[in-house]
Parts: sequence; C-alpha cells; structure tokens
Amino acid sequence: MKYSRVYIESFGYELAPHIVTSEEIEEQLKPFFDSAGFGPGQLEALTGIKERRFWDVDHTLGEHAAAAGQKAIDEAGIDPKDIGALTFCGVGQDGFEPATSCSIAAKLNLGPDAHIYDVKSACLGMVTGMVHVANEIELGNIKAGLVVSCETARQIVESTIVEINTRKSIGFYKDTIATMTGGSGAAAVLLTDGSLGSPDTRRHALKGGVVQNSIQHHELCYWGFEKNGMPTDSRVIMRTKAQEVLEHGVALGIKTYKRFRQELNLAHGKPDKFIGHQVGEGHHQLLYKALGLDRKKDFTTFPFLGNVGSVSLPITAAIADERGFLLPGDFVALMGIGSGLNCYMLGVEW
Repeated sequence: MKYSRVYIESFGYELAPHIVTSEEIEEQLKPFFDSAGFGPGQLEALTGIKERRFWDVDHTLGEHAAAAGQKAIDEAGIDPKDIGALTFCGVGQDGFEPATSCSIAAKLNLGPDAHIYDVKSACLGMVTGMVHVANEIELGNIKAGLVVSCETARQIVESTIVEINTRKSIGFYKDTIATMTGGSGAAAVLLTDGSLGSPDTRRHALKGGVVQNSIQHHELCYWGFEKNGMPTDSRVIMRTKAQEVLEHGVALGIKTYKRFRQELNLAHGKPDKFIGHQVGEGHHQLLYKALGLDRKKDFTTFPFLGNVGSVSLPITAAIADERGFLLPGDFVALMGIGSGLNCYMLGVEW
C-alpha cells in the first residue's frame, strides 16, 4: 500500500475516569493468590502495567467515541458535513444492530452522503479502519474520513476475576492473565486529502504500509460466548494463550517489518520513531529485541493505560504527539499485531 494524498489531520481521545491499579486487582484476586501462594506485586511485574482505567458502570461506547471524534473535528476546524466516511472500529459494540457508527455519526451531525459503517479486527480495528478510509481518499471518492473507537474492559475483567477465584487453578490463571491487562478509553483519527481546514495546519502524511497474517493461529485468543455460536443462555468469556500469541506474533512481526522496509524503501536508520500497539512489557521487550529496534525510539502508554484494544495505538500516538515525542520531519512507524493473527505496519511522515 502506498499513498500520495492522505494525511492524518488530527487526533482526539477520551480517558476513562476511574483509575484501577494492579494492586487493587490483586486485592480482588486474594482468594486465588492465597490458595496459589502468590505474593503481591506479581501482576505489575509480569505485565509492566501499574494501572488502567475503567468507564462508569452505565455508559455507551458510542457516546465516548463521539466525544473523541468531536475533539478531532474541533482540532482540525473542518465542517462535519465534509466528512465522507465514519467508521467505528471497536472490539465491542453497543449492540448487534444497528452499527455503532450510526449513533456516533448522528451525534457529530455528519451529512447524509457519508459512508457510515463498523469495522472489526480485534486490537487492529482502528488501523484497519484507517486503511479503509485512506484507500477511499487516495481514490478520490472522499475528502475526509473519521476513524473512531471506544473500548471497555470493566465487564470482562470483573467477571474473569470471579472465575479465577472460583476455579483457583494456576493453569486457568495463565489463560486469563492477559484479560487483567485490559483498560478502557476512546480515540479518533481524522484523515483528509489535505484540502480542508486551515492551510497552516501541521498535517502528517500517511505514506503507506503493509499487512500480513498468520490466520492458522486464530484460536489462540478468544473473547465471546462461552458456548459455540450465539446462544441465549451463555456468558461472555475471554481466554488467551498468551505465550503462544507472543511467540507467533513476534514471528509475524519480523516478517511484516521486513516487508514494510522493502515496500517503503526505508533508508538505514529509519524509522525515526515507533508507536506500537500496547500489550505489556514482555511483548514490547521481545518484539523490539527481535526486530533489532532501539527502545529509545518507542513511546509507551501501557504502564498507565493498560491494553486498550483498538484504541491503544492511536491514543498512544496522540499522547506522544502532545508530549513532543513525535517531531516534525520524523518518519514514524505505526505497528500493531492483533489476535487472528494479523499485523499492520504503516509509515507516517510527521
């Protein structure tokens, strides 16, 4: 994939209001920890995550995604009627029908000609949505598109804690510890062809990227109904073969990064900066070591946001930009590996 007329115009994001520390989660897991002989501090030591955030108990994904989208629109200073597409890319949705994107588009007052749809690709949902919108802009079908997402972790984390304490099994804990890294948040990325908004806007040129998959490993991570299909009497569960996801994910990342460098003809020393999907310390450490990358070029948010699913990568890019980590002229690699397994790497001239 290569683009010549696609720009990241602006970002928007919403932080969930309730901070939940790993210490607090371990306190809730005390019945299991006591039975297994585990001491305090294990969760942060294993994941590198000190805290994550949860939404209120009563909320909708659409309301927070719309708030993030409004921030991106306001930052860009463009008319919502100029947005030709809006896609919601969360792991979760506010319902099976209609598409969650419909309520968001209504809140943002998008025009009647806009494409309104949902995209799902696990933790790579927003990156996938960016590619879809970028393709439409490059083809000249639209001038601007808004990619939004909101993730919530409270429900699955709290229900899994109950399961862990009930089963008191170290083997089961290994299959669910990845769930304990989950956080909540919302993000938006506004892409344009560069013809809208103020001419003084500092836009970031999306140059292209690559995608690779290892779909033979699609069963390593599952979040859905405990029973097969869509039964009416089944609870929602999450199970992750974390070590296998890590090993096969890194192998896929190595293959994808090689193709990424070839596709964009990157010179030695490039990229200047990296923004990756935020899983945890173990994943980051092993991936960057395998790719031979300098961690000083990387910006992380997982220590205080956890794994926010599809929101993780764009919210990290937005915060890195706010804090002056991403500088004008930097060539930035956006890298994500998601369950499935899928891997995207996109290049942006900041």
